[in-house]
Amino acid sequence: MKVAPKYLPYLALFIGTFCIGWSAIFVKLAAIDGVVSAFYRVGIALLVLLPVWIVKVGKLPPPKILLLNLIGGCLFGLDLTFWNVSILHSTAATSTVLANFAPIWVALGAVFLFREKLSLRFWLGTLAAISGILMIIGWQEVSSFSLSKGNAYALIASVFYAAYLLTTQQVRKQLDTLTFMTFATLGSCLTLFVAAQYKGVSLAIPNSSTWSALIGLGLLSHVVGWYTINYSLGYIKSAIASVSLLSQAVWTAFLGIFILHELPQLHQWIGGAVVLFGVYWVNNTTTTKK
Repeated sequence: MKVAPKYLPYLALFIGTFCIGWSAIFVKLAAIDGVVSAFYRVGIALLVLLPVWIVKVGKLPPPKILLLNLIGGCLFGLDLTFWNVSILHSTAATSTVLANFAPIWVALGAVFLFREKLSLRFWLGTLAAISGILMIIGWQEVSSFSLSKGNAYALIASVFYAAYLLTTQQVRKQLDTLTFMTFATLGSCLTLFVAAQYKGVSLAIPNSSTWSALIGLGLLSHVVGWYTINYSLGYIKSAIASVSLLSQAVWTAFLGIFILHELPQLHQWIGGAVVLFGVYWVNNTTTTKK
């Protein structure tokens, strides 16, 4: 791992998680097809990142690294694609549970692909965080789970999200944050454009309020949120970071109180506390390589 000020990567991860916690809020306020809002999310971000990259860096990475960088972006784009489609075929609550199984896939990938040995403390923290997510959703929703088309899409989304994090861990070490973000966003943008064409949905934006939500989604959630997260991934193992990203559900619930006037129930407050405990537990664990 790279050497960095002790708390800086964790502070960046905290800021990034807060920013992406706005994602669901902006998507709901945009009130358009989920794949379309996802396309504009990365498209608007690319309009900001690409000119800055040209001025600040302007030098392409080696072809192999560039290809892996774009593949990582495509994986993230596929995650957004399947996640948004899943909501149309299932309840948002059940889809959220399945999509947040990504830490399990990341941990298994870290063990079998990168030969990382994860401690019992890590697994207990992961279990606590996922248990908190289930509590936020509510037992009634979870107990009625069945693997419908929508649930299958959400599960596929979690696999792509995990693959993105695993790819990020390897490629991010060899690239600066701006370069990685720019070309990952390009890969996502191309993927989501193809997904929108495949679905046959219009990319037209109906009104100014939708544009406002999309700009917030692109600038706050993607540029600021994912820039700080990708920075932190250069220093923090993906298995740990992926569990920390679960706390975005807590931020979304908190923001929803004031913006969407959705007051969480007692079990959701308790679940949020459990998620944060799991995040704290994992961030204070250690991993070793064989």
